[in-house]
Amino acid sequence: MSDPTENTRPSAVLKSEHRVIERVLRVLETLVVRSEQGQGFELESLKQCVEFFRLFADACHHAKEEDLLFPVLEERGVPREGGPIGVMLYEHSQARMFTQEMSAALAAFEGGESGAEARFRDTARQYLTLLINHIYKEDNILFNMGDHVMTEADQILLCGRFGEVGCRAFEGKHREELVAIADELEARW
Repeated sequence: MSDPTENTRPSAVLKSEHRVIERVLRVLETLVVRSEQGQGFELESLKQCVEFFRLFADACHHAKEEDLLFPVLEERGVPREGGPIGVMLYEHSQARMFTQEMSAALAAFEGGESGAEARFRDTARQYLTLLINHIYKEDNILFNMGDHVMTEADQILLCGRFGEVGCRAFEGKHREELVAIADELEARW
């Protein structure tokens, strides 16, 4: 039986999405280790990982936080500047930069550029460290704060808006298709 608050608490929705993101982070780490050990550079799977992070983790998940959750938390007194929201926003921008760099390194690898594989691995390691720590902070600090300061009406309204975001297409792919990418990658690796 599912948690009865699952559909009425934004933190539950976002934590559930974190579990999906963590699955692809584990795949990325596996592929980086394989590459480091000389077991091949799995270009297509790595491209799928980066696409997933760009579309699901950023365009879908981070958009929910930035456009919907964070403004409500600020209204309820959680500070942006010098506070947890500012830190999360900074880390989102760092994640975007790493995702762009991973994508550029993959394109360089396809173009035969020497050093592109190592550049990808270095950036992927930075991304992994950032996201693992970022998810921990959100799950264990920020979301708990949010649950404490938001009203029941805030939470219900946000969950409805989260549902609207989940219905959008991200570069033509719906949320379910992006989760299917995570399923496929996890099953393969």
